[in-house]
Amino acid sequence: MKAFSRITGVSIAMMGALFLIGVPAQAHHVEKHFQVTGKPVVTVRNPSGNIQVKAWNKPEVMISMNFASDKLQIAGEQAGDRIEVETQIVGENPTSDELKADYVVSVPEESELQVRTDSGDVTVDSVHGNMTFDIVGANLELSDVEGYVVIKSIDGSLVCTRCAGSLDATSISGSFRLIQPSMDSVRIQTSSGNILFDGNFIRRGIYILKNYSGTIEVRFSPSDSFDVAANSLYGKVYNEAPVKPDVHGNTRPPKYSNALLFGSVNQGNAKVELSSFSGTIKILKRD
Repeated sequence: MKAFSRITGVSIAMMGALFLIGVPAQAHHVEKHFQVTGKPVVTVRNPSGNIQVKAWNKPEVMISMNFASDKLQIAGEQAGDRIEVETQIVGENPTSDELKADYVVSVPEESELQVRTDSGDVTVDSVHGNMTFDIVGANLELSDVEGYVVIKSIDGSLVCTRCAGSLDATSISGSFRLIQPSMDSVRIQTSSGNILFDGNFIRRGIYILKNYSGTIEVRFSPSDSFDVAANSLYGKVYNEAPVKPDVHGNTRPPKYSNALLFGSVNQGNAKVELSSFSGTIKILKRD
């Protein structure tokens, strides 16, 4: 009996020690509310963690944050309809886990966004307004947004679904996927990432897609009307489009291009330029 008591005591002590070791750092939750009267401009700066932005029908911006480290604090300010929030480091030598803070941001549908982050996932849903994203390794997912979108990334990728407006994006190794876009201006340049454009080319739209290596793929429907110039200096161009000589009377590609493919599809209303150094270019009929 005494032996059992000793064993039980030791076991309880060990369980207690294990319990203490397994306790996570205390979570912090911060929620801020900002009343707005017009179209707000919302800026979020967060070194690490997820940022979710969604639209609602209230004249208010609500920002909810969760983080576990005492080495972080959240600072926010409002000047009229301009709202800025930032994750600040207040402790010394934080680890990568201690830098993480997750944001959920609710904004009026008509809002402008400016987001700066290094890592994590950024999602934006149903927001209409100009947007700027400055990201390092974060992945960006946009759904049903509308406006002028500017993206600068190092390694972050983009998936843009049913996006409207215009897009200007640059990256070193990030990839870009545009699914069912309704955009009249798309300019994408990446060094080693892939680019996919799977949508209709709008009348008078301009679409310029460039990379150094990787795959550039555009998909078209029989009703699409566009001029095309496609060139890969040391790669290949695969084409399924019924390209005919340029209907506007141009007999050769622009001077800056040594295009392997040049001409018009239907009336040539939109302009499509695809260029790569050593990558593969595919112009494929949509299933």
